[in-house]
Amino acid sequence: MKKILALLILALIIYITGCKLGPDFQKPDYSSPEKFRFDSTATDTVVNLQWWKLFNDPILDTLITTALKENKDVLVAAARIEAARVNVGYTNADQFPTLSYNVGAASGNYVGTKLPSSSNNFFAYPELSWEIGFWGKYRRLTEAAQADLLASRYGMSTIQISLISSVASTYFELLNNKEKLLISENTLASRDSGLLIIQERYKWGIVAEIDLNQSQVQRAISAAAVPQYARAIALSESSLSILLGQNPQAVKTVSRLLNMEFPPDIPTGLPSQLLERRPDIKQAEALLMSQNAQIGVAEAMRWPSLSLTGLFGVASADLSTLTSGGFAWSAGGSLLGPIFQFGKNKKRAEIARFETEALLYEYESTVLQAFKEVEDALISIETLKEELVAQEMRNKAALNALMLSENRYSLGETSYLEVLESQRQSFNAELDYTQTRLNLLNEYIKLYKALGGGWISPEQEQAANIVQ
Repeated sequence: MKKILALLILALIIYITGCKLGPDFQKPDYSSPEKFRFDSTATDTVVNLQWWKLFNDPILDTLITTALKENKDVLVAAARIEAARVNVGYTNADQFPTLSYNVGAASGNYVGTKLPSSSNNFFAYPELSWEIGFWGKYRRLTEAAQADLLASRYGMSTIQISLISSVASTYFELLNNKEKLLISENTLASRDSGLLIIQERYKWGIVAEIDLNQSQVQRAISAAAVPQYARAIALSESSLSILLGQNPQAVKTVSRLLNMEFPPDIPTGLPSQLLERRPDIKQAEALLMSQNAQIGVAEAMRWPSLSLTGLFGVASADLSTLTSGGFAWSAGGSLLGPIFQFGKNKKRAEIARFETEALLYEYESTVLQAFKEVEDALISIETLKEELVAQEMRNKAALNALMLSENRYSLGETSYLEVLESQRQSFNAELDYTQTRLNLLNEYIKLYKALGGGWISPEQEQAANIVQ
């Protein structure tokens, strides 16, 4: 009967520890639209490459490679991944018995009360303790730790994609500022030459003083723009250096913004693929999985827990007989459970459920934001292409108008006001054309980022191809 009872108790323990309270995680069922509103490519193949290489700029490639290795936010994320990985093993260890040792010696005549004579006490034994994971508490905790590890990995991918996008956009901003500085310097040189001519004409009484003053004003406007864009260049270089994990310093460039190639038409893919590609969506899903496991932990804490302890060693009142006086042993168990705590344990489980519900809404919000970012980038690219064509026509027309106005003024066929207006329009047209090119390049960056960023390393690309 004792053997049967022991087997029944063992079977009961195995059964109970095999149970897991709380709901098992179910991937959120989110219905996405059939296609993006402004996707004109009508394809179901998303970009699967290092997208920044499409710009054919080796310096940009080098900057991104350096940033991925040296950026401090990436290094912080990598350290947190390692901490989360270790935490999985740390949490998983709670499911198993622990073995420790205890060695000690004591002497005296007081053990809570004074004894008539002193006594000695020597002991040495290993001790086994085990809190049996009833109701799957420890397995739920391990499940949560594993989900946190996934979340930290996806979090690092999110940081890397944002970093790559920031490096590319800051680099293009640097090229834009250098282009505008060049325009300002060329305009200043041209207006310097024009001012010299006006001064000579004024000296000989050919033109009025107001023409001289207006020429001086236009020269000062272009002169003020030169330090403005020189300052912008320095600030862009500082921002780019910080992204690279370096002290602020000059950044070498070879390409000009006006010569940068635009990527070919991008196969954006189906909206449903965003749920698998975007690391921020996968991170939100992993955090939801972790919190869902906490429901089971909270539910398990409402029920009793069983702890077993045992020791087997030696003890003696005399050190010389410690190993010859026979073995000492002890075994025991305790069952600890809540009785009445004013609903505290029940409310703990309710809190976990509401926290899980909140994370589900955060997941859905992340998905909605992802769709919005893709749609915004698609419509921006489509309209900016049209805007760039118009800006290019405006720029060419303004340059030609300036040339004609200067010729007409030299022949005395028009006033200097026409020249001033043509100079103003030409200067602004060049700057606006450059800015529009920058805006279009940035929208391509935003689209790639919104689509999940492509693969950032050959290893990741290979792993993705294996999965597919």
